[in-house]
Amino acid sequence: MSAPDGLLKMAELAEASGVSAGTIKHYLREGLLGNQADVVRTSRNMAYYPRAFVDRVRLIKRLQEDRFMPLKLIGELLADDPERARALVELEDRILDRAVARGEQVERVARAELRDRYDLPDDALDRLADIGVLTPDARGYDPDDVAIVDAMSRFRAGGYDEQLGFTVFETLRYKEALEPLVQAEVRALLDRLAGEVDAERAAEIIAAGAAPLRELIGAMHSKLLLAELRRQRG
Repeated sequence: MSAPDGLLKMAELAEASGVSAGTIKHYLREGLLGNQADVVRTSRNMAYYPRAFVDRVRLIKRLQEDRFMPLKLIGELLADDPERARALVELEDRILDRAVARGEQVERVARAELRDRYDLPDDALDRLADIGVLTPDARGYDPDDVAIVDAMSRFRAGGYDEQLGFTVFETLRYKEALEPLVQAEVRALLDRLAGEVDAERAAEIIAAGAAPLRELIGAMHSKLLLAELRRQRG
């Protein structure tokens, strides 16, 4: 029996989506593929599926493998607004692609040059990398790494040295404080931009906000530091 117009056999759906038939059947059992009334069953062991399932299967697989989302959460997201879910994935991919491209283009600084340029010993560089504050690769350190090392060097020059108990592990306090802030920031940005503007424009908006955001955080930190010193004195 030939397939009804526009419909696919399971084998064809698997080939078109790049996802195994077994996985697709699991998605079906979990109710992730939308309106089951669109499935045409001609016998106990034969069914035909709408072509729209191809994109939906791909999206589920990406959310599951790339975003590590559990199927229950994926189901809730797709049931709420499948187009928005697709826009979120597209936006995240575009931002990540830009970040990867930028990382490949920026000039990196070799370890020996970084060590010579700044007064920070090898063991300090190693510890900063161990705790994830620095992320060097085979080509060396990126501009953000260099800025962190520069700040650490100036801290030490200003008196924040190990003799007074200041070590590289002080940076963990800021890393751990910033992580939930950044997570909330990303959630807010994606929620407000996905589906409202195209992915390229959204990526441009996020990139344009990076520098002023750093200045905003720095200025607010200065104000809060002064306020806390006054509070302690009072």
